[in-house]
Amino acid sequence: MSQLTANQRYSGVSMLLHWLIAVAVIVNWRLIEAAEHAEVRADAFAFVMNHKSLGITILALTLLRLGWRLINRPPPLRAGMAAWEKALARTLHIVFYVLLVGLPMLGWLSESFEGEGIEVWGMFTLPGLPVGVNEQLAETMGELHGTGGEIMIYLIGLHVLGMLKHMLIDKDGNLWRMLPFGTPKA
Repeated sequence: MSQLTANQRYSGVSMLLHWLIAVAVIVNWRLIEAAEHAEVRADAFAFVMNHKSLGITILALTLLRLGWRLINRPPPLRAGMAAWEKALARTLHIVFYVLLVGLPMLGWLSESFEGEGIEVWGMFTLPGLPVGVNEQLAETMGELHGTGGEIMIYLIGLHVLGMLKHMLIDKDGNLWRMLPFGTPKA
């Protein structure tokens, strides 16, 4: 059991972006749930506006994280992991990135097909994409966005289960690779 070296732990920037995005995704899910269950129309509208703003923020943070990842290679997966675990981990991370970019883009595309832009935190309006108005495509993109969001929630559950397996069964401290404290094993 060797101690974790600096090149086996994620960088501070990677950790910060990971946790900011994780919290933002959960909050965004709760915002749209709150909008769907709001009894007052104005409340629902406010929840949706915040959902859209946070979605664009998630897109920006994800693009920043992808850029950072290209410049700063992530640490290698633990050598003792089974081949299926490594394949599942890599696949899950790829799907997460596809969804973290794709979901906001689908939302933006849906708004664009409605002829709308996205107001971002009341500071500026992101103009609609140059696609032309098409209500049917707006609805289709909105449905894909919703389905992708559901898939994201299930994948987060799978990700958490994987973390629990590593912490409680494997006892390899894998979680500590994504935190600035703790004692992971190499």
